[in-house]
Amino acid sequence: SPTAGAAMAASPGALRRAGNEEFRRGQYGPAAAHYTRALELLEASGEAAGEERSVLLANRAACHLKDGACRLCVADCSRALELVPWSIKPLLRRAAAYEALENYRLAYVDYKTALQVDCTVQAAHDGVNRMTKALLEKDGVNWRQKLPPIPTVPASAQMRWSVPSAGAPGANTPRGEPGKNMPWSWAQNLMAQTTAGTERARTLKEEGNELVKKGNHKKAVEKYSESLQLHQECATYTNRALCYLALKQYKEAAQDCTEALKLDPKNVKALYRRAQALKELKDYKSSVADIKSLLKTEPKNTAALRLLQELNRA
Repeated sequence: SPTAGAAMAASPGALRRAGNEEFRRGQYGPAAAHYTRALELLEASGEAAGEERSVLLANRAACHLKDGACRLCVADCSRALELVPWSIKPLLRRAAAYEALENYRLAYVDYKTALQVDCTVQAAHDGVNRMTKALLEKDGVNWRQKLPPIPTVPASAQMRWSVPSAGAPGANTPRGEPGKNMPWSWAQNLMAQTTAGTERARTLKEEGNELVKKGNHKKAVEKYSESLQLHQECATYTNRALCYLALKQYKEAAQDCTEALKLDPKNVKALYRRAQALKELKDYKSSVADIKSLLKTEPKNTAALRLLQELNRA
């Protein structure tokens, strides 16, 4: 078409806009062709243009994902992330592609990484929930131990976001911190979303606490799990560990206490409940070590002293 011909002779920016237009119309093949041509022009010109190339690769990845070319999507997202690390869109698209390829471990890692960048992204929360279920079915209760390492997102890259633009699958929009390069209303909106997430997490934790009082540990676990997806808090982990102990799911209880201790290394409840779980798992040496760590903080903790006596007799 004449429009396509004009775009082919245009600048990378014009090609990207033409690609976005085709994408909006559901023409993913032609859109990908525009993005490819724009990338070729940028590379031929020898310009660094890392940000622009990253956006084009992420846009082309969206086309591949829509067309079911998941391996091509993964490749483009990986290149985009090399150019601009911790970008949300390539992380989410690569996660979706890995999920479609049934590579649930790598999908889980990308969804979790995206949540470190911006904890308000619902697609990432949903993805983590789906992958957790899939991995539990596939690998059993020790599924976390089989995961590749989840990268730690530096503080400077957290809470970056893009201002939406009309219909583009990944337009080159500004990122920044509140008050930097963007309208204050966007910053306020994001902060409100984050606060709402934390409030919702607290409500879910309290609902879990009420269920524990009624003895409904299984339902309480669900509430605590939902809460932890929104906000990781030491007390929520130790509360869920208590439920797992009641349900005789000792490995999960120990794992939750370990997560709690990452947040608060001297947490008494986490040390005590992990010691209880490890005792049931017959790992007496580790259980004794936890009790001794606890007693350094609270030397007269009667429950801990009683458990230590039991362990010494075991």
